[in-house]
Amino acid sequence: MTTIVTGGAGFIGSNFIFYMLKKHPEERIICVDKLTYAGNLSTLASVMDNPNFRFVKADICDESAIDQLFVEEHPDVVVNFAAESHVDRSIKDPNIFLQTNIMGTANLMNVARKYGVQRFHQVSTDEVYGDLPLDRPDLFFTEETPIHTSSPYSSSKAAADLLVLAYHRTYGLPVTISRCSNNYGSYQFPEKLIPLMFIDATENRPLPVYGEGLNVRDWLYVEDHCQAIDLILQNGRVGEVYNIGGHNEMRNIDIVKIICQTLGKPESLIEHVTDRKGHDRRYAIDPTKIHNELGWLPETNFKDGIAETLKWYQDNQDWWQQIINGDYQKYYEKMYANR
Repeated sequence: MTTIVTGGAGFIGSNFIFYMLKKHPEERIICVDKLTYAGNLSTLASVMDNPNFRFVKADICDESAIDQLFVEEHPDVVVNFAAESHVDRSIKDPNIFLQTNIMGTANLMNVARKYGVQRFHQVSTDEVYGDLPLDRPDLFFTEETPIHTSSPYSSSKAAADLLVLAYHRTYGLPVTISRCSNNYGSYQFPEKLIPLMFIDATENRPLPVYGEGLNVRDWLYVEDHCQAIDLILQNGRVGEVYNIGGHNEMRNIDIVKIICQTLGKPESLIEHVTDRKGHDRRYAIDPTKIHNELGWLPETNFKDGIAETLKWYQDNQDWWQQIINGDYQKYYEKMYANR
């Protein structure tokens, strides 16, 4: 079995590669990544010498490069993690999100159709459902929840999902889609909430929290997400969407306070900044379908997962120092200097 993993030098993609090489050591994993700002080749250092692993620098929008890779590797499965994923960046510049997340997905599926892959799996997000009211904790996203996007990012992912389902119906491409809640864990790029706040607190900088920080997210440990995708690839029904949620709802402000407490930093570092445009209030996933059909439930509770995650960032400062000393720092200043 040969699996192409696109976006494999990013956060979730790299963790999926580690998971698959450990869980299925007999399978071949091909990582395709353009190495944009969020793709970090050093993340994959531990598997570069694995004989069943290959890294290919390529853009999923480059049809000739992807076609050549399929000729060389004859993949059985494609798992598409490759995406522009940061909401703030999509608000600043939507076009790259439309290009990568929609046209890149279409290009991958065109090549997958051409060479007859056994499964094309699209990794999506709960953000395609929009948001839920804070005063209705009884409401959850199910696979039947209508798409109702809030940002250029979520709109581009929703468009890709619809395109994937259309390729299944129109061309018979064997597809599955998973929509996950907020992931956390090791190797996450430090523009996201948890690593951003960890690094700022470590360096005694202000902790920029949007609005009052009351927005609620359902947090999913990245290894639990990887296990869920593996189960979908093995036993998921073709043409189906599966929601993957952590049952760990937390307010953003409470996450930041946990980080302060863990690091022994004062909460006075918290600085409330102008809220994000169109900021979703609450995400919460009902994972009943994947539990009933595939037996999956998250194994990591948030208390244990956040402790493990923060310890990883404490123990791997070289990894994130290399990032924040480069182009990321310019982006950070651009986003927060005038807020």
